[in-house]
Amino acid sequence: MNLDFSQLVPYIPFILEGIWATLKFVSVSIVVGFILGTLLALCKITKLPFLKGFADAYTSIFRGTPLILQLMIIYFAVPQLTGYDISAFLSAILAFGLNSSAYVSEIIRAGIMAVDRGQTEAAEALGIPYKPMMINIILPQALKNILPALMNEFITLTKESAIVSVIGYLDLMRRAQIVGSDIYRNFEPLLFAGLIYWVIVFILTQIGNVVERRLRHSD
Repeated sequence: MNLDFSQLVPYIPFILEGIWATLKFVSVSIVVGFILGTLLALCKITKLPFLKGFADAYTSIFRGTPLILQLMIIYFAVPQLTGYDISAFLSAILAFGLNSSAYVSEIIRAGIMAVDRGQTEAAEALGIPYKPMMINIILPQALKNILPALMNEFITLTKESAIVSVIGYLDLMRRAQIVGSDIYRNFEPLLFAGLIYWVIVFILTQIGNVVERRLRHSD
């Protein structure tokens, strides 16, 4: 096997800087996706046909088209229409946040629907308004049920973050590609990047397990 990791050593700090670049936009995208996904989920269970139709159409579009296509439309096509350039960082946040919200909305909707109907009826009987009821009673119970699915979505988002390399964002994958083209060896930097992705996902998985256990013990 023609492997030589010694040439990779000088580039390790450069590649490691991609960890922060990756986590920075992924963390913001997760927050955007969770907030927007929660709002979409509430729209889906509302009795207002317009809001329900909008949420369903939104989910259908973003789940039915490739993430890389959405990313390239935001980065390349939107500036063509508006005349304003969008940075690679902002494009990544928009694409991943909007895409993730479609999946998160379905997860949260399913979690809300899984909460015993009697909880809602009891809150209504006590005269609790809809908003406080959802925030203080329904959503906390739904969160406990959907946490594993949410963590899986966030882990998937982290792995798919490598897609942003196609628009030149200097994330972990893009830096590995640059090093590969510089030393004319691709296996070593890509393998190193893959190891880093695995460590990140492993850490996120362990954090998710800890949070899940704490929520379970708080019942």
